[in-house]
Amino acid sequence: MRLKRKIYVTQTFLPPRAELDRYIDIIYDNHQLTNKGPLHEELEQKLRSFLNVKHLHCVGNATLALQLAMRALQITEGDVITTPFSYAATVTSIIWERCTPVFADIRADTLTLDPAKVEQAITARTRAIMPVHVFGYACAVDDLQKIADTHGLKIIYDAAHVFGAKYKGKSLLDYGDVSVCSMHATKHFHTAEGGFCVSREEDVSSRIELLRRFGHNNNDHYMAGINAKLSEPHAAIGLANFKHLPEIFEARKQITARYNARLSNKLQRHNQQEGLEPNYAYYPVQFASEAQLLHVFNVLEQLGVYPKRYFYPALNTLPYLEHKADCPVAEDIASRSACLPLFYGLEDYEIDLICDTINSSI
Repeated sequence: MRLKRKIYVTQTFLPPRAELDRYIDIIYDNHQLTNKGPLHEELEQKLRSFLNVKHLHCVGNATLALQLAMRALQITEGDVITTPFSYAATVTSIIWERCTPVFADIRADTLTLDPAKVEQAITARTRAIMPVHVFGYACAVDDLQKIADTHGLKIIYDAAHVFGAKYKGKSLLDYGDVSVCSMHATKHFHTAEGGFCVSREEDVSSRIELLRRFGHNNNDHYMAGINAKLSEPHAAIGLANFKHLPEIFEARKQITARYNARLSNKLQRHNQQEGLEPNYAYYPVQFASEAQLLHVFNVLEQLGVYPKRYFYPALNTLPYLEHKADCPVAEDIASRSACLPLFYGLEDYEIDLICDTINSSI
């Protein structure tokens, strides 16, 4: 059996055109394209309700959201402890805010920050911790919060991957001082480009609100803000997608189950954590070695299937960093980890062919 199309690691979900056009008509009727228009307001309200969080602010992208979180928490100098196993934006957001990223290694079982390594990395310069819920796996939120409370530190969660995921009965976005989620086109809920901040405290929420729109209310200026607003066309895409969330989640759950049933046990996968209600955002696997990964990638690409190395290289090895650290667990896992295709519309025969090819290749 041969594939009828090329298959990439993800494919953007697009709502029926007529449903999107209904929101575009509202934009044309209102002649408002940005500045907290009615679609922006509606999207924020729907997200607050769906995620059961009180303070939520949509912005242009999740990288901006990380930077706004740091500014809102007044982290403008010193060290921020973070993970080497993430996308580069986690680290670059820290650098752009003129702080220094300090790396602590990860746990091999969850791929998230190791609390013991975090505690060892704390110094008098440490101002905050920026953990990442990688692939939707929950960080050790209770242990990290205890560490933060003991040392007087803030926690900003890079929660780009956990839209819709719950841990211990509540949204994973409702942990830490601020959590940041992505609504990029590669995510299962998206606005083409976009992100949002979830804050637990009223005063932090108020600062984020001001910071994202230049720091002023009309002619009253309070702080040096930036333009981080989400536009009405982006909100329109989000609203058109929103009603399809149940079918998107269910489809991704079924694809995950099919992978689980058909992939060889020689391929390392991670079990669902106790207390975690996953969102099936990614299907990560670990090969026995980098050489095996590259071999399987070559075979799959000849078939027309393009998985992706997530995350490579380990961020502590980036060439532009002034301060580096040895993180052997993250470096090893980064060298042999990948995500397999997972998106709404991936067909059963395609999943089966991917699995059979991988199984025979390893």
